[in-house]
Amino acid sequence: MSGVTQILQALDRGDAAAASELLPLVYDELRRLAASKLATERPDHTLQPTALVHEAFLRLVGSQMHSFKGRGHFLAAAAEGMRRILVEYARSRNALKRGQGRKVQFDWAHVATEADLLPDEKSDEILALDAALSRLEKEDPSAARLIRLRFFADLSIDETADALGISPRSVNREWAFARTRLLQLLQDSAT
Repeated sequence: MSGVTQILQALDRGDAAAASELLPLVYDELRRLAASKLATERPDHTLQPTALVHEAFLRLVGSQMHSFKGRGHFLAAAAEGMRRILVEYARSRNALKRGQGRKVQFDWAHVATEADLLPDEKSDEILALDAALSRLEKEDPSAARLIRLRFFADLSIDETADALGISPRSVNREWAFARTRLLQLLQDSAT
């Protein structure tokens, strides 16, 4: 059992000191995730990777729900937390622009990989991606979970298989479906 897993279990038992032990062990990975998420934002985005890491971490360990199955599960939850923070930021930013009635346009001719799903610097696209993921969650919760693990938590096929308790081959097959369906939902919202 890894040190991170042991600390997560201590956190689950209510050990307040476990949070301070956990951050140094996962900080570099969280910082990489945050930098990856912010790389697609506007160049003048006011959130910095460090602030995003700290906010997501505080939300995770500060909540009453500490039941993480291991490092992969924790990183997936952290990535989801970062996504929610960015969506909140985009919503507050768009609140300033209400009344413009703009539609989000995607360049579907160039969407070939999961990296192409990432919104660029427009908060409208972050919100469209969030709305599509919410629709996918209602339609197929396992596909939405797979998207979160692969896309937002940046887990490998093997790490995702381990987190879901299925084979890597199943992950590959389900990933192809989930990615395609999310793209369809995004395209539907753009028209």
